[in-house]
Amino acid sequence: MEEKKLGFGCMRLPLIQPEDPQSIDLAAVTQMVDDFLERGFRYFDTAYPYHGERSEAAVREAVVRRYPRESFHLADKMPILRVKGPEDYPRFFEEQLQRCGVDYFDSYLLHNLGRDRYENAQKFGAFSFLEEKKREGRVGRIGFSFHDDAATLERILTDHPEVDFVQLQINYLDWDSAVAQSARCYEVACRHGKTVTVMEPVKGGTLARLPDEAMKVFRNYYLGLGMEESDVPSPASLAIRYAASLPQVTTVLSGMSSRQQLADNTSFMADLIPLTEGEKELVRTITDILNKTIRVACTGCRYCTEECPKNINIPDYFGLLNLHAVTGKTTNMYYQRFAMNYGRASDCLACGRCEKICPQHLAIRDYLKEFAALYEA
Repeated sequence: MEEKKLGFGCMRLPLIQPEDPQSIDLAAVTQMVDDFLERGFRYFDTAYPYHGERSEAAVREAVVRRYPRESFHLADKMPILRVKGPEDYPRFFEEQLQRCGVDYFDSYLLHNLGRDRYENAQKFGAFSFLEEKKREGRVGRIGFSFHDDAATLERILTDHPEVDFVQLQINYLDWDSAVAQSARCYEVACRHGKTVTVMEPVKGGTLARLPDEAMKVFRNYYLGLGMEESDVPSPASLAIRYAASLPQVTTVLSGMSSRQQLADNTSFMADLIPLTEGEKELVRTITDILNKTIRVACTGCRYCTEECPKNINIPDYFGLLNLHAVTGKTTNMYYQRFAMNYGRASDCLACGRCEKICPQHLAIRDYLKEFAALYEA
C-alpha cells in the first residue's frame, strides 16, 4: 500500500494556555493522534526544542506508549545549534530516544542546517555521526532540514551524497521567492536524487487565512465549478496539495493545532488528487494578489553590493522587507544567515553610491533604515 503523504508536525500542538508553549493539551493531542492513525496516516515529526522541549514527551505519551512501534513512523532532529563539540551528538541522541521512549528513529535529521551551522556540522562530524547510527540500525533514513539558499543546499548535497532526504520549506508563495527559494532548492534536491519532506506548506498559516481579495477569487473558482458553498475546500487544502503534488515529495508536514484542522487535512490527503491545471492557474492568481503588497521593487541585480563600502547584502535584505510586507512577519533567522560575511543594514554610511548605480532608481538608503528599524530594533 502506498504511504500517505500527510505528516503530523508536532510543533504547533493544542495548548491549555495559549501563551505558554509548554502547556500542551495532551488529551486533545491524544484524540488527534487516534484520528490520524485510524485514517491510515503514520508519520510524526518532532524536534528537541519544540514546545519548550516538551514535544518529544508529548509524542511519547500520545503515540509511543499507546501504539505498537511498527504502526507509526517517527522523525526527530539533532539540535545542532546547541552542539558545542563532537561529544554532544551521542548525548543529545540518547536523550532524545529517552524522551520519545523509543529504541530507534525511522528518520533522523540535522535540525535547520544552513550556511552558518554547516561549518560546525562539518567541524564536529555531524554527518559521520548520522551514518554511524544508520549502520547500527538506530536510525532508518538520514537527512537534514534546511532554510537557506539553493547554492548552500547544492554545496551540502555535493559534500554529502550519503543523505537519504532533505526537508525543505515549500509552498506556493515561496516557490519563486528570493528569500526561501523553494523552487530552486527543490530542483537541487531532485538533481541530487533526494526525496523531499515539505515543511511550512501553508507558510505559518498565511496561506490558510487569505486576505479578502484572494479569498474571493478562491471561493469564486470553486463555486464556478458548480460546487455548493458548503463544499468549497479550505485554502489550506490548496496549499498542502500544491506541495504534495510535486513528484519528489514523499511527505508534507502540517503543524495541526486542533481536531478540526486534522479532520480537514486528512479528508483531502487520504486519497490525494494532484492540482488540476485550473487550480495551478488559481495559485498563480492568488500569488499575484499577495505579491502586490511587496515593498521594494528590487530585481536582485546586485550592482549595489559592488559599490557598497560596507559590503551590505542589500538585495537579500530587501527580499526580507518584501516578505514582511506580504505576511506581516519577520524572519530573523534568514537575516542572520544573509548577514554572514556581509555588513548589517545599520552599517550603512548613507554615502549614496548604491543609489547612483541602481537600475531601478530605488531609495536604497531609506529602505535600509526601514529594514534596520524592523530587524535591529
